[in-house]
Amino acid sequence: MTFPTITDETLAALRARVGRDVPRPEPYIEVATRDAIRHWAHGIGDRNPYWAAARVAPPTILFAMDRIVSGYVGGLPGIHAMYGGTEFRWRRPIREDDRLVGRSVLLPLEEKPSTFAKRAIKQTYRTTFGDDAGAIVAEADSWCFRTERDTARERRKYAPVEPHRYGQAELARIREAYRTEAIRGATARYWEDVSVGEPLDPIVKGPLTITSIVAFVQGWGSLYVRAHGLAFDLFDRHPALGIPNAFAVPEPPERVHWDEALARAVGVPGAYDYGPERVAWLGHLVTNWIGDDGFLVRLAVQVRRHNLIGDTTWCRGRVRARGAPGEVTLELEAVNQRDETIAVGEATVMLPRRAA
Repeated sequence: MTFPTITDETLAALRARVGRDVPRPEPYIEVATRDAIRHWAHGIGDRNPYWAAARVAPPTILFAMDRIVSGYVGGLPGIHAMYGGTEFRWRRPIREDDRLVGRSVLLPLEEKPSTFAKRAIKQTYRTTFGDDAGAIVAEADSWCFRTERDTARERRKYAPVEPHRYGQAELARIREAYRTEAIRGATARYWEDVSVGEPLDPIVKGPLTITSIVAFVQGWGSLYVRAHGLAFDLFDRHPALGIPNAFAVPEPPERVHWDEALARAVGVPGAYDYGPERVAWLGHLVTNWIGDDGFLVRLAVQVRRHNLIGDTTWCRGRVRARGAPGEVTLELEAVNQRDETIAVGEATVMLPRRAA
């Protein structure tokens, strides 16, 4: 089949939405219940017992509480949306039974030259999360790159990649990294004790499988995955979302995450993970390091490459700077077994002080 292209008319229609409130899709969860917190933590592989004991949520649970912050975009029907990253800014922790509602607006569009698809539109939404009292809990800017599927495939930036086959020694290394994962916990990490250049204890994620993608979706909720009549209702409302599968049955473009054929049809090397999952992994790295008494203020992550089925991701970081009393800036990266950097980011955290 032939996919639509970006036209001046469809782009002008999308630009007309800038600055306006975006209709809010039904979220996967609205209340951070104990079950929702557990499912999110399990979905991203975060085994920190603090989330259950302290009745607070991993900060990136906001992905499960709003679809727009997770990469749900409007406009440009039939144009592929490639998640690019998110910058979160939190004002307080997210506690058990918090009911949070996101309000989103479209920020000005940016047109980017692209070796992948010649023309790419960076589409960014700002989502503000408020609680029942009307207080702002967090704000997030999330962006996707809109690319023409046929153009991306024809330019052939990416060749198919053979899935990595693991030997027993590699699996033993991964197993050992999981077994020895360092969770700071109740032992306070004081601001005075932190040194510039100090490394964070790394964590491993993967090898990525379709099973682990299903586990993530169980905690996150996905964007367009619907079943039975709900699926047909969705495609009736948004016809361009329904891409025929091998049986000529419409399915959402989201299946690039498990369907090799569709992934290659849109110009990528194979089925790959969800970008928000990588943001959450780097958030997991940070919360492990800061301990129970630390607070994650800001997390900004850019997704750089595809994390393919079969890949293993090593999440690392180091201290970039110490700022005002208690404040520390971290630089973060996610690297696969081919030594390719698949995500980069930075975080701002507040740590307890000895004087306090």
